[in-house]
Amino acid sequence: MNSVHLVTEDTIEDIWPIAKDLVQKALVHSEGAMQTSDVLRCILNDKFKLWVGFDSEHPARLATAVVTEVIPYPRHRILRIHTWATDTGYNFDEWYQPIVDQLEYYAKSIDCVALEAWCRKGLAKKLKWYNEYSVVVKPINHNPGG
Repeated sequence: MNSVHLVTEDTIEDIWPIAKDLVQKALVHSEGAMQTSDVLRCILNDKFKLWVGFDSEHPARLATAVVTEVIPYPRHRILRIHTWATDTGYNFDEWYQPIVDQLEYYAKSIDCVALEAWCRKGLAKKLKWYNEYSVVVKPINHNPGG
């Protein structure tokens, strides 16, 4: 059985070098909002949490990484998924349930009412969650005429 773990303060130094590539894999779709150094800084400042999954057949292989943040809305809290990537890009289905189970358990323990993910259409389709709203982006040209 695949295992999912919350990376703790005392293990981030060991895990980050191998998790960084998976985080970067997801960040290429973030419109430049964050870089891996930003994510690491937020993890070290306890703003973000890093979750990692190890393949049961190859225990030394990091197969998936997820970055989350608690969003304190005025009336409730939500656990937001910022990034989620698997090593192959094709083994999402085998990691879906272990990750979601772990995130839900954690979210309940800190009084969050839901999980949310701002994601591309492909991941939204795979998640099959309730589509509450869509986020669309229109870049602003800060250098008109040049």
